[in-house]
Amino acid sequence: MAGGSAPPPPLPPRPPGRPHPRDLLALLAGHVGEQGAAGLCADLLAADDPHDHAATVLFLGGPAGRSLLEDGTSWKEWWARVWAARGLLYVWDDAAGPVVLDRLDDDAWRVAEMCLKVSVRRELPCGDAAARLAAHDLPRVRATAARALGTCGDSEHVAAVRRLLEDPDADVRTAAARAQDRLAQRLDL
Repeated sequence: MAGGSAPPPPLPPRPPGRPHPRDLLALLAGHVGEQGAAGLCADLLAADDPHDHAATVLFLGGPAGRSLLEDGTSWKEWWARVWAARGLLYVWDDAAGPVVLDRLDDDAWRVAEMCLKVSVRRELPCGDAAARLAAHDLPRVRATAARALGTCGDSEHVAAVRRLLEDPDADVRTAAARAQDRLAQRLDL
Protein backbone atom coordinates (compact mmCIF):
# COMPACT_ATOMS: atom_id res chain seq x y z
CA MET A 1 0.00 0.00 0.00
CA ALA A 2 2.83 2.40 0.80
CA GLY A 3 4.10 2.31 -2.74
CA GLY A 4 4.20 -1.18 -4.18
CA SER A 5 7.73 -2.14 -5.15
CA ALA A 6 9.33 1.18 -4.18
CA PRO A 7 11.25 1.00 -0.90
CA PRO A 8 9.54 2.74 2.00
CA PRO A 9 10.87 6.17 2.89
CA PRO A 10 13.37 6.37 5.75
CA LEU A 11 11.60 6.93 9.02
CA PRO A 12 12.41 9.71 11.45
CA PRO A 13 14.28 8.86 14.65
CA ARG A 14 11.97 7.62 17.39
CA PRO A 15 11.77 10.03 20.32
CA PRO A 16 13.24 8.79 23.61
CA GLY A 17 11.05 7.47 26.40
CA ARG A 18 7.50 6.28 25.92
CA PRO A 19 5.84 8.79 23.61
CA HIS A 20 2.08 8.62 23.20
CA PRO A 21 1.06 6.91 19.94
CA ARG A 22 -0.66 10.15 18.85
CA ASP A 23 2.68 11.96 19.10
CA LEU A 24 4.55 9.16 17.32
CA LEU A 25 2.09 9.17 14.44
CA ALA A 26 2.14 12.96 14.22
CA LEU A 27 5.93 12.78 13.90
CA LEU A 28 5.68 10.05 11.29
CA ALA A 29 3.00 11.93 9.33
CA GLY A 30 5.12 15.07 9.45
CA HIS A 31 7.95 13.09 7.88
CA VAL A 32 6.15 10.98 5.24
CA GLY A 33 2.71 12.63 5.07
CA GLU A 34 -0.50 11.31 6.56
CA GLN A 35 -1.19 9.03 3.60
CA GLY A 36 2.36 7.64 3.82
CA ALA A 37 2.08 7.07 7.58
CA ALA A 38 -1.29 5.36 7.15
CA GLY A 39 0.22 3.26 4.36
CA LEU A 40 3.08 2.11 6.58
CA CYS A 41 0.59 1.15 9.32
CA ALA A 42 -1.69 -0.64 6.85
CA ASP A 43 1.22 -2.54 5.31
CA LEU A 44 2.35 -3.72 8.75
CA LEU A 45 -1.22 -4.59 9.75
CA ALA A 46 -1.61 -6.70 6.61
CA ALA A 47 1.76 -8.44 7.03
CA ASP A 48 2.06 -11.98 8.31
CA ASP A 49 5.73 -11.45 9.15
CA PRO A 50 6.62 -8.23 11.00
CA HIS A 51 10.28 -8.74 10.07
CA ASP A 52 9.34 -7.60 6.56
CA HIS A 53 8.52 -4.19 8.07
CA ALA A 54 11.26 -3.95 10.67
CA ALA A 55 11.70 -0.18 10.47
CA THR A 56 8.00 0.42 11.11
CA VAL A 57 7.97 -2.12 13.96
CA LEU A 58 10.94 -0.40 15.59
CA PHE A 59 9.40 3.05 15.15
CA LEU A 60 5.98 2.10 16.51
CA GLY A 61 7.12 -0.39 19.15
CA GLY A 62 10.38 1.10 20.38
CA PRO A 63 12.18 -1.27 22.79
CA ALA A 64 9.22 -3.68 22.65
CA GLY A 65 9.51 -3.70 18.86
CA ARG A 66 13.20 -4.51 19.12
CA SER A 67 12.43 -7.39 21.48
CA LEU A 68 9.71 -8.64 19.14
CA LEU A 69 12.09 -8.66 16.19
CA GLU A 70 15.06 -10.13 18.06
CA ASP A 71 13.61 -12.87 20.25
CA GLY A 72 9.84 -12.94 19.81
CA THR A 73 9.39 -14.38 23.29
CA SER A 74 8.43 -11.45 25.48
CA TRP A 75 6.54 -9.69 22.65
CA LYS A 76 4.66 -11.93 20.25
CA GLU A 77 4.62 -11.07 16.55
CA TRP A 78 0.93 -10.13 16.60
CA TRP A 79 1.80 -7.11 18.76
CA ALA A 80 3.17 -5.46 15.62
CA ARG A 81 -0.31 -5.68 14.09
CA VAL A 82 -1.80 -4.15 17.26
CA TRP A 83 0.62 -1.22 17.05
CA ALA A 84 -0.12 -0.78 13.35
CA ALA A 85 -3.89 -0.80 13.90
CA ARG A 86 -3.54 1.63 16.81
CA GLY A 87 -1.60 3.92 14.50
CA LEU A 88 -4.61 4.05 12.21
CA LEU A 89 -6.55 5.71 15.01
CA TYR A 90 -4.29 8.74 14.49
CA VAL A 91 -3.50 8.74 10.76
CA TRP A 92 -5.78 7.61 8.00
CA ASP A 93 -6.12 6.88 4.33
CA ASP A 94 -9.25 5.23 2.95
CA ALA A 95 -7.06 2.63 1.23
CA ALA A 96 -6.39 1.16 4.70
CA GLY A 97 -10.06 0.28 5.22
CA PRO A 98 -10.02 -3.19 3.59
CA VAL A 99 -7.01 -4.25 5.67
CA VAL A 100 -8.67 -3.12 8.89
CA LEU A 101 -11.87 -4.98 8.01
CA ASP A 102 -9.91 -8.10 7.09
CA ARG A 103 -8.06 -8.10 10.43
CA LEU A 104 -11.34 -8.09 12.35
CA ASP A 105 -11.02 -11.86 11.92
CA ASP A 106 -7.43 -11.98 13.21
CA ASP A 107 -6.61 -14.94 15.45
CA ALA A 108 -5.10 -12.56 18.01
CA TRP A 109 -7.95 -10.97 19.95
CA ARG A 110 -6.01 -7.78 20.64
CA VAL A 111 -5.63 -7.19 16.90
CA ALA A 112 -9.33 -7.78 16.25
CA GLU A 113 -10.30 -5.55 19.18
CA MET A 114 -8.08 -2.70 17.97
CA CYS A 115 -9.46 -3.07 14.45
CA LEU A 116 -12.97 -2.70 15.91
CA LYS A 117 -11.86 0.58 17.50
CA VAL A 118 -10.41 1.78 14.20
CA SER A 119 -13.59 0.71 12.39
CA VAL A 120 -15.68 2.82 14.75
CA ARG A 121 -13.39 5.84 14.48
CA ARG A 122 -13.25 5.60 10.68
CA GLU A 123 -16.91 4.59 10.27
CA LEU A 124 -16.10 1.36 8.45
CA PRO A 125 -18.88 -1.17 7.79
CA CYS A 126 -17.91 -3.62 10.53
CA GLY A 127 -21.36 -4.71 11.72
CA ASP A 128 -21.13 -8.40 10.75
CA ALA A 129 -17.66 -8.82 12.26
CA ALA A 130 -18.70 -6.92 15.39
CA ALA A 131 -21.71 -9.22 15.75
CA ARG A 132 -19.37 -12.24 15.56
CA LEU A 133 -17.01 -10.69 18.11
CA ALA A 134 -19.96 -9.98 20.41
CA ALA A 135 -19.77 -13.69 21.28
CA HIS A 136 -16.05 -13.59 22.15
CA ASP A 137 -14.83 -15.22 25.38
CA LEU A 138 -13.32 -11.99 26.74
CA PRO A 139 -15.66 -9.35 28.19
CA ARG A 140 -13.51 -6.47 26.93
CA VAL A 141 -13.83 -7.72 23.35
CA ARG A 142 -17.59 -8.12 23.76
CA ALA A 143 -17.85 -4.57 25.15
CA THR A 144 -15.84 -3.18 22.24
CA ALA A 145 -18.04 -5.15 19.83
CA ALA A 146 -21.14 -3.66 21.45
CA ARG A 147 -19.76 -0.14 21.01
CA ALA A 148 -18.97 -0.92 17.38
CA LEU A 149 -22.47 -2.25 16.79
CA GLY A 150 -23.92 0.96 18.17
CA THR A 151 -21.94 2.94 15.62
CA CYS A 152 -21.71 0.59 12.63
CA GLY A 153 -24.50 -1.92 13.15
CA ASP A 154 -27.68 -2.17 11.16
CA SER A 155 -31.11 -3.59 11.88
CA GLU A 156 -29.86 -7.19 11.47
CA HIS A 157 -27.43 -6.60 14.35
CA VAL A 158 -30.03 -5.53 16.92
CA ALA A 159 -30.41 -9.11 18.18
CA ALA A 160 -26.67 -9.32 18.94
CA VAL A 161 -26.88 -6.12 20.97
CA ARG A 162 -29.94 -7.38 22.84
CA ARG A 163 -28.10 -10.59 23.76
CA LEU A 164 -25.31 -8.47 25.23
CA LEU A 165 -27.83 -6.71 27.48
CA GLU A 166 -27.95 -10.02 29.39
CA ASP A 167 -24.17 -10.50 29.51
CA PRO A 168 -22.70 -11.61 32.85
CA ASP A 169 -20.21 -8.71 32.74
CA ALA A 170 -21.49 -5.30 33.87
CA ASP A 171 -19.23 -3.35 31.48
CA VAL A 172 -20.57 -5.34 28.55
CA ARG A 173 -24.16 -4.70 29.63
CA THR A 174 -23.44 -0.98 29.93
CA ALA A 175 -21.85 -0.87 26.48
CA ALA A 176 -24.78 -2.83 25.06
CA ALA A 177 -27.33 -0.45 26.59
CA ARG A 178 -25.54 2.52 25.02
CA ALA A 179 -25.28 0.65 21.72
CA GLN A 180 -28.98 -0.11 21.77
CA ASP A 181 -29.74 3.59 22.33
CA ARG A 182 -27.44 4.60 19.47
CA LEU A 183 -28.96 2.01 17.15
CA ALA A 184 -32.46 3.19 18.04
CA GLN A 185 -31.52 6.80 17.24
CA ARG A 186 -29.53 6.01 14.09
CA LEU A 187 -32.01 3.53 12.62
CA ASP A 188 -35.18 5.16 13.94
CA LEU A 189 -36.23 1.95 15.71
